Amino acid sequence: MGVHGVSGKGFGFTKKIFPSEFPNKSFQLGCTNNKTDQMDVRASTLVESVCECFDDVEVNIKEPSISTTIMNFENKLDPFGASSTPICQTATFKQPCGTECGPYAYSRKANPIRDMLERLLAKLDKADRAFCFSTGVAALAAVTHLVGAGQEVVSGNDMYGGSDRFFSQILPGRGVVVKRVDMTDLSAVAAAVGPWTKLVWLESPTNPQLQISDTRKIAEIAHANGALVLVDNSILSSVLSQPLELGADIVMHSATKFISGHADVMAGVLAVKGESLAKEIAFMQIAEGAVLAPFDCWVCLRGIRTMALRVEKQQENAQKIAEYLSSNPRVKKVNYAGLPDHPGRALHYSQAKGAGSVLSFVTGSLKSLISLPCFMSHSVIPAADREARGLTEDLIRISVGIEDVNDLIDDLDYAIRTGPI
Repeated sequence: MGVHGVSGKGFGFTKKIFPSEFPNKSFQLGCTNNKTDQMDVRASTLVESVCECFDDVEVNIKEPSISTTIMNFENKLDPFGASSTPICQTATFKQPCGTECGPYAYSRKANPIRDMLERLLAKLDKADRAFCFSTGVAALAAVTHLVGAGQEVVSGNDMYGGSDRFFSQILPGRGVVVKRVDMTDLSAVAAAVGPWTKLVWLESPTNPQLQISDTRKIAEIAHANGALVLVDNSILSSVLSQPLELGADIVMHSATKFISGHADVMAGVLAVKGESLAKEIAFMQIAEGAVLAPFDCWVCLRGIRTMALRVEKQQENAQKIAEYLSSNPRVKKVNYAGLPDHPGRALHYSQAKGAGSVLSFVTGSLKSLISLPCFMSHSVIPAADREARGLTEDLIRISVGIEDVNDLIDDLDYAIRTGPI
């Protein structure tokens, strides 16, 4: 296939990267005239072939969007070029000989499909490495081994119930001191973080009250005291937020949520900056053994292909539902950063691309409409502690899906009108 007079304009470049006129030469891309033998030649292949003739030309390629990155991420470990990553469903691997060990020996240590998923997740989070675990809590447990007896974890007082349970009931038994602060109050954070602090753990937005913390400034406070910063990004996903770019050292995801997207697998992710920290996490992953199984890796890889599309639709629905709820006289309060009266709105949009698809609201009733955190995800927190943190029993959290938003609003409206609110 011959190509003449091509400029960068048609290939998504920020400027023309080639001269307006090319030498009188055709660039062969390896396609034959036989249609049955023709390959799907991508624009990147064309550009690489042309660039060989212009070594002195600066190439300025615009970074692709996250959806394009996901859809075109290649499995370099597959010699057959399968469009869907093959599942390497095995516990052990044969070795070249008795004295040599190949890149794979035992699936707890490494498996080709887990490597594929981890490389993709690291790219999406702009991390040096990413690690997949059997659940989000397994990822949480692994990272807390970075904190030794006598050292401190500083965390927010509004957080996911499973994390709260681990911090309040597991870490103290290991001699780890847990300090709870209001992460929206930077002076309180600065007062809590000290020389014994090893890890600062935050969510932004928080679950379930959707409070916004200043990740950049909290990272500055933590790093000034030699502490690491972890951001649980499960509510937003890497589509909407890049905490490592804001100064965090570790990003955690419950891949059960947006990454897999179909409620058919449980998984957790840690994405980290720095090779030294990555080696520590890699050791914990292998030593504790809570790795993600090959089939579950495949489920996540299948789901992640539509993550950007799903997140966009879910966020669009959430915005409309939040606006409906805020205008309903029977609703006392709506927590959603996409609303103009949210106290953390400006800060949120300075560090995220959107408000996400999780919101909560207060009705003044104990009747359950969608999800009552005090009786479900946060039931492990003592009632007195919940009350002190503002987790009232009429707080309702909605994780908005991709259904027709008018149907969702109709359901909510019916429940609010007919319920004893």
